[in-house]
Amino acid sequence: MASPRSVLARDKLMRTAERLYAEHGFASVSVTKIGEAAGQRNKSAVQYHFNNRDELIIAILERHMARIEKHRVAMVEALGAVGEVPLEERIRCHIQPNIEHHIELGTPSWYGRFLAQVIVEPNLREYAIQAHGKLPSVRRLDELGRVQWRDDDRALIAQHHEMIRQLTVHMCAEVEYDLAHGRIDPAAAEESWRRLGENLIQAICGLSVALLGNR
Repeated sequence: MASPRSVLARDKLMRTAERLYAEHGFASVSVTKIGEAAGQRNKSAVQYHFNNRDELIIAILERHMARIEKHRVAMVEALGAVGEVPLEERIRCHIQPNIEHHIELGTPSWYGRFLAQVIVEPNLREYAIQAHGKLPSVRRLDELGRVQWRDDDRALIAQHHEMIRQLTVHMCAEVEYDLAHGRIDPAAAEESWRRLGENLIQAICGLSVALLGNR
C-alpha cells in the first residue's frame, strides 16, 4: 500500500506533467523539470514513482480513459441488447463521454492538448489506440457497427476509425486551447463543449454514411 504522502506526490507529478506536456510538448519537457515544477526535492521523483517518462504518460492517459469509460458504459448499457442501433446513437456514445469529461475538468484544462501530443508520438499512439479499443464499451460499439456496416473492407473501416480519432482529438484540443487563452469566455465553456459535441456527431455521421453506408 502506498502511503498517503506517496499518493499525493504521484498525483501532483501527474497533474504537473499533463499541464507541461500540453503547453510545451513532450520533447521540450524533461522528467527533471516535471519534478521541480511539482515541488519535488528529489531529482529522480518521476523515476521513483513511474520508472520512466512513458509510464508517467500512460498513467495520466489511463486515469482519463477510466473516467470517460464510466460515462460511455452508462450510455452503451442504455442502448439495451437490441442488435439494430441508429448510426447517430452509436456515434453519440463515442463522442458524448469525451465531451462530458472535458466539461467536468473545468477551465483551464490540459487533457485535450495532452492527448493531441500522445497520438502523434509513435509508441504512445499505438498504446493509446489499443487501450481504447479494449475498453468494454468501445468493444460493444464496434460489435454493433460490424453487423450494420454494408462494407466489409477492413482497411476502409480502419481508416474511418482514424478519421474519427483525428477529428475528435484535435477539435477538442482546439476548444481547450481557445478556452485557456481567452478566445472563448470561460463562462461559455460548457456551451462551447456541448456545441462541439453536437457538431462532431453530425460531422462523423456524414463521414460514416459517405464511407460505410447509411446504416
